[in-house]
Amino acid sequence: MKWQYKSLPDMLRRSAKEHKDRIAISYKKKGQIIDISYKDYYDFTLMVSRGLKKLGVKKGDKVAILSETRPMWALADFGIMNLGAWVIPIYHTNTPEQISYILNHSQAKVVIASDISQYKKILEIKDEVPSVKIVVTHDRFIPDKKLPVLTFYQLTEMSVPLKDEERKEIEKSIDDVDTEDTFTVIYTSGTTGVPKGVELCHRNILSNIHYIDKKAGGLVDKDDVFLSFLPYSHILGRTANLYMPISHGAKVAYAESIEKVADNMAEFKPNIIITVPRLLEKMHSRILDAVHDVSEFKKGLFNKALEAGKEYLETVYIKKSKPTVSLNVKYKLYDELVFSKLREKLGLDNFKTFVSGGAPLNQDINKFFWMIGLPVIEGYGLTETSPVLCVNTFDKLKFGSVGTLLEETELKIAEDGELLFRGPQVMKGYYREDEKTKEAFDDEGYFKTGDIGKMDDEGFIFITDRKKELIVTAGGKNIAPAPIENLLKNTKYISNAFVYGDKKPYLVAILTIDLERVLDYAKEHNLKYFDVADLAKNEKILELFRKEVEKVNEQLPRYETIKKFVVAPQDFSIEGGELTPTLKLKRRVIYKKYSDKIECLYGDDGSCYTCSQF
Repeated sequence: MKWQYKSLPDMLRRSAKEHKDRIAISYKKKGQIIDISYKDYYDFTLMVSRGLKKLGVKKGDKVAILSETRPMWALADFGIMNLGAWVIPIYHTNTPEQISYILNHSQAKVVIASDISQYKKILEIKDEVPSVKIVVTHDRFIPDKKLPVLTFYQLTEMSVPLKDEERKEIEKSIDDVDTEDTFTVIYTSGTTGVPKGVELCHRNILSNIHYIDKKAGGLVDKDDVFLSFLPYSHILGRTANLYMPISHGAKVAYAESIEKVADNMAEFKPNIIITVPRLLEKMHSRILDAVHDVSEFKKGLFNKALEAGKEYLETVYIKKSKPTVSLNVKYKLYDELVFSKLREKLGLDNFKTFVSGGAPLNQDINKFFWMIGLPVIEGYGLTETSPVLCVNTFDKLKFGSVGTLLEETELKIAEDGELLFRGPQVMKGYYREDEKTKEAFDDEGYFKTGDIGKMDDEGFIFITDRKKELIVTAGGKNIAPAPIENLLKNTKYISNAFVYGDKKPYLVAILTIDLERVLDYAKEHNLKYFDVADLAKNEKILELFRKEVEKVNEQLPRYETIKKFVVAPQDFSIEGGELTPTLKLKRRVIYKKYSDKIECLYGDDGSCYTCSQF
């Protein structure tokens, strides 16, 4: 099939022509909001191309971007693609060792980094990465003599307008980029093992955008504002939060950081937010905390509004029935009195939808957001699939599922329940890894996802767990840990959870503290403690966690219940190595880090319910 555009740079060029005076990106600098039009945005990418061309970058060369999500990332991305070169994204949280592997494996010639902290990582591994000839940084600082630096401003020569000849030359390079050309290699962060470089071509992304648009029925338009904070080093953030808006001439507003997302929502007033479940979980938690602190009258009003919301949700979106006049009036009344005020406070008064991916979203949290008028569309995909394979829509929605297939996407379910897909969004292969590429596909060209799931008779797909993460207990029971972990995370005082029990007689868990709530509890109960580590060992806190675990156990069959647990003093994090950049658990890392505590929970005497030896 012929896509609307020949390549991603061709897409930006056409949008810049059609929407030249519209705002392409907004961001904050020194407290002020800066807007850049589509015309200027496109011209800036050509200036990046001009600078890279002078450095000798040509079609097929690799240029790495080592940066947080910021406007420079997007400009560099297209500046590289305009020349037919390949973009090698590197997570800004990666260690020097991880960066060294990616730079060497990809054979990157140039690294575009954000600041001095990223520069220092490259400086540390300078002798290990002979392919890297130059480093470009966004921020200005005095570099080490061993590793010279060009600033992004120097690279682009932004104060020097593009000559007609320069523009024509770069646009000729854009014309030479083919739909089937590779444009990026994304190294999967993965939960285990050495990262693999996923090789994607322009067709993969263009087809994904085309069929998502077709399925969503015109959900996205040129007047939309996307709030961007997910890492562009991950394909979800890049496809849905960068390329999708550009294809429509919409605006991308950049959050200052994940910590400031709430503030930036109020400032930029986005109506579409691409997110991951963890951020929705935290948002849900903070909303309930805020309700807890209001007067009894307002609290009662909120609870009555939720009851009306639940009834409306059940009738309209679950039973697919038409609401009665009285239900319609009741829900609209509570929406006006309660939910509209909440949305306005959040800066989401003209909101369309959240789009959630990267990991399973707790069904109760999903329903909560629909009840308060902030719908969440959940989908599924992988880095290898650009990423979307299936997605819910407003017209075709089923809670607990990841929706139905995109057009031209085929599904096959293996005997062991593994989901296999085939479609135009599926990767070309793993870069320089022919054997691993061969292993990733079956004989008919279906990609093996490694996820276990099922499809119902209406075509809705349900993911139950990762194939490699299934726990097989000593008693032979197959248990998916993710649903249990989600239940634990949905309790009041538990921030994160890791369930373990492979080849063991029962399940145990590492639980992390929801610091704000636990500190409030400690204050209310006058608990004495030296620091958070000391608090995690406090008997009253352990008893509090026992009660939370028991509530979860009541919802589970006996063989899935948590028999013992450890309360960790620090939350899992990307920086700590326990989470991937999309906030999924790195199970091997967590087990290795806490193995002595976990094994303690399998003591012979069975006397201890918890282990507090931190």
